[in-house]
Amino acid sequence: MAKQISCDRSHQRYDMCTVNATTVLEPTTSTFFLVEPTQALMEKVRPYPRKWETSVMGRIKEVRLTSGPPSPSCQVHHSAPALVFSAGGYTGNVFHDFNDGFIPLYITVNSIFPDGNYVLVIHSSRRWWESKYADLLHTLSKHPIVNLEKANATHCFPYAHVGLISHGFMTIDPTLMPSSINLTHFRGFLDAAYAQNHPFPSPNISKQKARPRLVLVTRSGGAGRHILNQGDLNNAAEEVGFHVILFHPTPTTSLREAYALINSSHAMMGVHGAALTHSLFLRPGSVLMQVVPLGLAWAAETCFGNSSRELGLEYMEYKIGEKESTLADKYGNDDIMVKDPVRAQGKGWSTKIMDVYLKEQNITLDLVRFRRHLEEAYNKASKFLQNKG
Repeated sequence: MAKQISCDRSHQRYDMCTVNATTVLEPTTSTFFLVEPTQALMEKVRPYPRKWETSVMGRIKEVRLTSGPPSPSCQVHHSAPALVFSAGGYTGNVFHDFNDGFIPLYITVNSIFPDGNYVLVIHSSRRWWESKYADLLHTLSKHPIVNLEKANATHCFPYAHVGLISHGFMTIDPTLMPSSINLTHFRGFLDAAYAQNHPFPSPNISKQKARPRLVLVTRSGGAGRHILNQGDLNNAAEEVGFHVILFHPTPTTSLREAYALINSSHAMMGVHGAALTHSLFLRPGSVLMQVVPLGLAWAAETCFGNSSRELGLEYMEYKIGEKESTLADKYGNDDIMVKDPVRAQGKGWSTKIMDVYLKEQNITLDLVRFRRHLEEAYNKASKFLQNKG
């Protein structure tokens, strides 16, 4: 006999637990009770796909699945099953919102609920998050969300899955998916959520006269990885032929507006950071150029290099030289932090080391060297403009 409550804890990134029978959710304790238990069972799970990272997982509230005591009476009946996850953790950083949230959510619903009929039950679902991602949430499920913090009534479901499936950083492994679903299908999901209200630019614009549009992602000066000669960079990009559009995303940036801007552009460029997550909105065939600061080569490739290729983008990378980093001024050209970041990092990515490369470092681009990359990006973007508009 199959267990009424079961958990798969064999994965590095996530646990997935299931109540395989009618269940009642008591939201104030985040507990799912079996209605007709045949076995004495109890499991706990933190439904957030960064299982290996104990520091953040400690902030994720546990969900309990139990056969006893007897379940409370049901006040709200659902004919569809529940999918439970947490929007806590690193939520609020747009990279993590997708890497730990919407990509695993998309994987999970396509793996477990191919008919698309399920109720999202979300822990730590804050009002701003529901508002910012309303288009995605409504495209994923036709049912109203059950917010575990706000719900007072009990809810009953025919069964429930607790947890999200993750295949790694910013990726979907088609070999693990039904119908070989991959990251390009996720890009199609984004189109379904946003494109209907934002058509492509007017076809009346002459391709011969139009310049390829470059979305230049900017960062705040106090956040680290800021381009100190930003104005000169803007001018250089215009000189090679781009129409430059500055994009400075904030936590309140409308994703509808970001999609409309980026989806209608031909190239995007920025320093490695969470804001490059918006490259998910680029059309296949357009250009993404990532400026890679010292010490961030692995992160740049893992977070955005691999995903860009999976999405069919023309991916380019500009790895800055030692003299382009302010770390050379702070530590000296011969310091290990500058000369050999890989050795400086050792076998770990400690908070101290992370702060050096992510927060202490700013960039002054060598625009003579960088111009060659700009020209290559312009040529690729121009071809895309001619082919796709």
